[in-house]
Amino acid sequence: MQAIAKAKFARYGSRKVNSVLGQIRGKSVQKAELLLPLIPRKAGELVAKTLKSAAANLQVKAGKKLDPAGMWITEAWANNGPMSHMKRVMPAPQGRAHTFKRKVCHLTMVVADEPVKRN
Repeated sequence: MQAIAKAKFARYGSRKVNSVLGQIRGKSVQKAELLLPLIPRKAGELVAKTLKSAAANLQVKAGKKLDPAGMWITEAWANNGPMSHMKRVMPAPQGRAHTFKRKVCHLTMVVADEPVKRN
């Protein structure tokens, strides 16, 4: 059985979130919860929150309390979100203004009650 949790329009770049996800992908939920506070990236807070949500979704779907050691992160990825709604302006020389865009990402995490089978 699988459960999905999504965090959309998060104010982090997808590359930075993916660097955190690469360290927990394929691990048990219990091990990932212990590992995430040790990762020195602010995106770790977002990943921890989404992981907690995915684990809760799996417990609701199963209809019973599950052990975090028996839940596994089967898939986790972050994609680029739209940059059109986060345009900002920075003052430039001679009274001009340069625009720049704030990055957002969509994070998706899939948790299952059995580990991933690799070939």
